[in-house]
Amino acid sequence: MTSEDRGGAEGVLTPAQAALMDLVQDATVRIHRPPSGYAQDEPAGDFLGSGFFVAPSWVLTCAHVATRGEDGMVGVWFKADRYGTELTEVPGKVVAALPAARPPGPGGWPAPDLALIQLQRPVEHPCVYVTERSEAMLRSREVRCVGWAPGQGGGLQNRSGVCTVKGSYGGSGDAEQVVRLDGDWVELGMSGGPLVDLVRGEVVGVVKSRLDGHQGGTAVGIERLRTLEVPATPVETETDDIYQAVFHAHDRYHADRHTSAAGSERTWTDAQSELAVPPGGVLGPKLRVDLLGRLAELPPPASTRALLMLLDRLPGVYARDHRPAPRGWRDGLGALYDARARDREARFELIVRYCMGVLAAERPCGQLSVRNAKALWGWVKRIADVELPRDLRRLLDVEWAGIRLRLEQNRQSSARAPAAEPVLYGDRDCVVLHVDLQGWSRDQYDWRVAVDRRGGEAEPVDEDSRGAPLGTVPDRLAAALTEAFRRCDEPGSPAMLQVVVAPALFGLPVDDWVLPQSGQRLGAVRPVVLRSPYQGPAPERPARWNAGLATGIRAEVVDCEDELRVRVPESSWLRTLAHETVPVLCRYGTRPDPDVTAGVVRLLDSGFGVALLQRRTTEADTVCKEFHRRVAEAVSDTRTHDRLPWKIHELRRGVSAGRTEMYWAAGAALYYDDPHRPLPGTDFLEAP
Repeated sequence: MTSEDRGGAEGVLTPAQAALMDLVQDATVRIHRPPSGYAQDEPAGDFLGSGFFVAPSWVLTCAHVATRGEDGMVGVWFKADRYGTELTEVPGKVVAALPAARPPGPGGWPAPDLALIQLQRPVEHPCVYVTERSEAMLRSREVRCVGWAPGQGGGLQNRSGVCTVKGSYGGSGDAEQVVRLDGDWVELGMSGGPLVDLVRGEVVGVVKSRLDGHQGGTAVGIERLRTLEVPATPVETETDDIYQAVFHAHDRYHADRHTSAAGSERTWTDAQSELAVPPGGVLGPKLRVDLLGRLAELPPPASTRALLMLLDRLPGVYARDHRPAPRGWRDGLGALYDARARDREARFELIVRYCMGVLAAERPCGQLSVRNAKALWGWVKRIADVELPRDLRRLLDVEWAGIRLRLEQNRQSSARAPAAEPVLYGDRDCVVLHVDLQGWSRDQYDWRVAVDRRGGEAEPVDEDSRGAPLGTVPDRLAAALTEAFRRCDEPGSPAMLQVVVAPALFGLPVDDWVLPQSGQRLGAVRPVVLRSPYQGPAPERPARWNAGLATGIRAEVVDCEDELRVRVPESSWLRTLAHETVPVLCRYGTRPDPDVTAGVVRLLDSGFGVALLQRRTTEADTVCKEFHRRVAEAVSDTRTHDRLPWKIHELRRGVSAGRTEMYWAAGAALYYDDPHRPLPGTDFLEAP
């Protein structure tokens, strides 16, 4: 196998295929034992094999590669900047393997020989597009295999080559089915890398092994991931099932990048659309990725049986012929591609009826939000208006009216359900940390720590007004904070830390500071919120605060439209927002410019005592739809803002624990300023 790509009937890649290969190679990773402890150009060392990003924070590889790590941990090396050459290492945890362990005896690791690795901290990275078709690799004549392998001149290199599909060992119902490949050499180290069908522009399999002394090797189809263990308890949300979590995240990733106005780089959908025969059947790449993204917003099927029953009701669909059986909404869509539909209109009707079946599927009460249901219905309505006859459109409208009525009834029942007891931090002692930037010294900070008793009395602990660089502040005040926490923590209930800073310092990552005693980030140990010595003149501050305690709160992004940064509106407009609104600053960043700071001041002037800020640095073309989506859900689920400090604390604990479904919250900060509990005065400590 060579590092030069050859493809096409005459050995030349089309521009679209070349773009797809670039996207694949950017998402292909090296897997090592942790910690790696090797130079990036060493040929062997702790190198275990290859893998690829199949969804944000998820790597797919072979089980025989991943399980050679230490205590279920590996090091994942990838290129964080597609235009650079430097690699970044992130720790990863093996959370699933098929089979779970290698049986005793001779021979290699049996099929499926697949494993999923979960990154242990959030990072930005590209992802491949994975087919939704069953046995897609066996339908491909030629595939490209990609992976890392030792180079001739030493070091490790990203390699690729052309293989032809020659058949399989085992049938579709055989748990150990593998696909035979012929063609280029499969190099040592490429196991776990992706196999790409460049005709359709999608990843269809995983390289399993090479043939000793011969060209070619074996591979495993992507659909074998459907055999991942199904949870014993009912699957109500995607996080209950690893399979659903991975592929929902995959489909949202690609849909977000296709529909984003901010992204400037070529996406998988862009490249697929330029192929000679674009994938997706009658839908094409663009409609398909949009539909899959909307399906990924919904709770998964209640079970495989429930999904099969839905597909059985559709004419000409033989879903039970697909093995392993379809398991997620995307698998069901893939099964429709083989339906015996006669013409374009019949195929669109089949897809539309499938979507209506998804909307009408039985679920636990309240699991399908009206907002997400409307999003899928909007797609159906748009397709029906263009492709389907009026009589059928009328029937669809009637079906939707019944579905929406049921959803509204479920929503109202859920709203009437008693909420859990609020976490009343306003009635508890808390720790207050003031951090001030010295006006006469560049990047020098003063600090003071106190305990704020519930009766409104301030109990000084310590202070330092001599000035210190920001990097040394956590160590200098660690003892004071530890003492303050000791005075007001309760068993199983840590006290809140209120960080009082000027609006220009809201990016200060106090929740990421690590105190020596615990060895953990502050935000993972206790609720950490922001307050400001600047209150603003708004007379409606108490009214806004009280409304957020009595009614359902909702998020409103005020500095980002269509994923493009915009100026925070003037106070006259902000004051028109409902009192239960929680403003969100998606583009605050770590060191805001004066315009961003002025926007925060306008929020305070408009009477808001609660706001959320995203401090992670974002570029102009950052795709932030996932953050918008998740912050809206988190705020809505919290229901009243007195629970928000605990909700943010829970999310920070999840990020620290490596829970990928919470990685969107990395860098999120909560401004939480109760007007009924004034800050202790700035002169509560005597100068030393």
